[in-house]
Amino acid sequence: YLQKFHQLGAEISRNKDIEAIKEMSKHYNWTNNFDDIFKNNTFEALVLTDLSKRILWVNSGFTEMTRYSKKFAINKTPSFLQGEKTSSETKKRIREKLLKELPFKEVIINHKKDKSTYKCEVKIFPLRNSTTTHFLALEKIAL
Repeated sequence: YLQKFHQLGAEISRNKDIEAIKEMSKHYNWTNNFDDIFKNNTFEALVLTDLSKRILWVNSGFTEMTRYSKKFAINKTPSFLQGEKTSSETKKRIREKLLKELPFKEVIINHKKDKSTYKCEVKIFPLRNSTTTHFLALEKIAL
């Protein structure tokens, strides 16, 4: 029963996160198909940034993954998660792919609040109305 209860809690949390993104979508008039994005991709953390890569919103999975609070993350760029073990080549590839404004996947070494490292699989989707206005990152621990 405990395992089923945990699965149900995770599903409720996931649905709540997806609904939050869909509500923001109404505000910004994004034309992305979020049903397809979320149907075809798993995530632990969600990170919404503006075009300057400033974090506007994260879900609670972000805090669980990184140990940084939502309040701490807001208005920072995701670079605060990077450190000495983060590959400069990976960072460069991510910057170049963001400029193309197409969905992509990368794996990057990030650092938690306690400075321990983790491999993070990041799938980034440009969010558009008539132009790209934001980026949504779906993140999970890479094995």
